[in-house]
Amino acid sequence: MTIKGAEPLLSGTFEWYAQAFDMEQPSRVRRILLIEDEADLLAAMSRSFREAGLDVLACATFEEGREALRKRSFDALLTDVRLGAFNGLQLAVVARDLHPDIRIIIYSGFDDPVLRAEAERIDATYLVKPVPVGALIERILQPLPIDTSD
Repeated sequence: MTIKGAEPLLSGTFEWYAQAFDMEQPSRVRRILLIEDEADLLAAMSRSFREAGLDVLACATFEEGREALRKRSFDALLTDVRLGAFNGLQLAVVARDLHPDIRIIIYSGFDDPVLRAEAERIDATYLVKPVPVGALIERILQPLPIDTSD
């Protein structure tokens, strides 16, 4: 989708994303936990999410992310699969156990069917890089599905 006059994805504002994806501004700021071990990518994604009006806690390691999940609540977790000795799927399991309603987005440079199945098992979204920041923001801002299993 191309919009005339749109700013680049890494420097846009929430209003641009809202127009591009036909979204209403959320009634409250969404709290996002972002885990990425590549420093430049972590900085760029953090900046973009903040410019979109999101409250972002950026962590560079599995350990930092796990500690943050234990101390605070978040609306969404975005994590790379590869995080040193651990992986983002392990962190996602911790997140799901501590915060059952958290939206989880796991991204990877590889479309691995085993990792995708593991992500789906814990009700997480699995995306393959490169993923435009605007697409991540759109997923974060989507309303959570209503559970009708009762």
